[in-house]
Amino acid sequence: MSDRPAPLADPHLLFDPAAGRRDIVILGSTGSIGTQAIDLALRNPDRFRVTGLSAAGGRVALLAEQARLLRVHTVAVAREDVVPALKEALDAQYGAGEPLPEILAGPDAATELAASECHTVLNGITGSIGLAPTLAALRAGRTLALANKESLIVGGPLVKALAKPGQIIPVDSEHAALFQALAAGTRADVRKLVVTASGGPFRGRTRAELAGVTVEEALAHPTWAMGPVITVNSATLVNKGLEVIEAHLLYDIPFDRIEVVVHPQSYVHSMVEFTDGSTLAQATPPDMRGPIAIGLGWPERIPDAAPAFDWTKASSWEFFPLDTEAFPAVGLARHVGTVGGTAPAVFNAANEECVAAFLAGRLPFTAIMDTVSAVVDEHGSPAPGTSLTVADVLEAETWARARAQEKAARAAVEARA
Repeated sequence: MSDRPAPLADPHLLFDPAAGRRDIVILGSTGSIGTQAIDLALRNPDRFRVTGLSAAGGRVALLAEQARLLRVHTVAVAREDVVPALKEALDAQYGAGEPLPEILAGPDAATELAASECHTVLNGITGSIGLAPTLAALRAGRTLALANKESLIVGGPLVKALAKPGQIIPVDSEHAALFQALAAGTRADVRKLVVTASGGPFRGRTRAELAGVTVEEALAHPTWAMGPVITVNSATLVNKGLEVIEAHLLYDIPFDRIEVVVHPQSYVHSMVEFTDGSTLAQATPPDMRGPIAIGLGWPERIPDAAPAFDWTKASSWEFFPLDTEAFPAVGLARHVGTVGGTAPAVFNAANEECVAAFLAGRLPFTAIMDTVSAVVDEHGSPAPGTSLTVADVLEAETWARARAQEKAARAAVEARA
């Protein structure tokens, strides 16, 4: 197997094993991943110094508070129109005469920040807009703690062309689990990756029983507290489909050797089955600070990064096969991952539009995957040997969003008829 390309994420390699305190840039600092990463950094000032923060711009007061707590050099916002409000919030946070951080603003601000001088860039942005910052961080030679799975999924070949061995450390709980379990063996020892899924709030329901699902029900995840888009993706299992593609790209394991199993308790975050029949599972109570600590600190572990199990208390751990009829997202993701080219970008962009329509009350829950599937089918397959460019990804996403919006509007009308 030595002639195969090295996987993007390899626990036996580290791109830059620098000792001492690491300078960190956090992209998406006001979101779920970003706020938990900041908590971790504030509790470990001897290990991490945050030098830059980026956010979309919807929570400028929180962003300004984070900047003051961390004394960052640079703050970036995607929305230029919020710069006056951000300056006002920073003035309110900082004392008279204290130097304010530099402000970057506009759609390319996070990308510029990702290339700034630091050790590690944590990409916690949600959605495919994280692709350009991911590429910028890799191009600049930064270690990339990757929570933005969409950038890898839509731009897989582009990311693989730039990433050096060990330069990417995965932050998704499932991929951080695989990353840790893989440290116990060699690449040749791996028989199968087993990605666990909570099953979301609708585990056990048939497709017919999903027809009347409300937004409130879809956002009531049983084990994880996440943003609305990721939470809906977990309810449809699109998130798990994206993770299958991500596992394939990160670890260079064929799709037919990546399995999904439903584990409602979310204690076991994923498993690796080795050729001798052994299966290693990585388990912790549901808490993203553990995977974030792996992304920021590897190969060192951060003491008390997240809660541990209380083994004096009884607990039951269950595992069930995936219902592919009620939840077709994983199968469709395998298909687009196998097709390659711009197909994953089309899948992801169409889903983002359909989730937005569902959250706005314009699209029934089951129509999310029906519409995404229709857009993917219409897109078709790329010509053999076709190379991928950033322009190709953007063009495919624009087309997929437009077609998804059109089909979603038609599905909404049909649902009301």
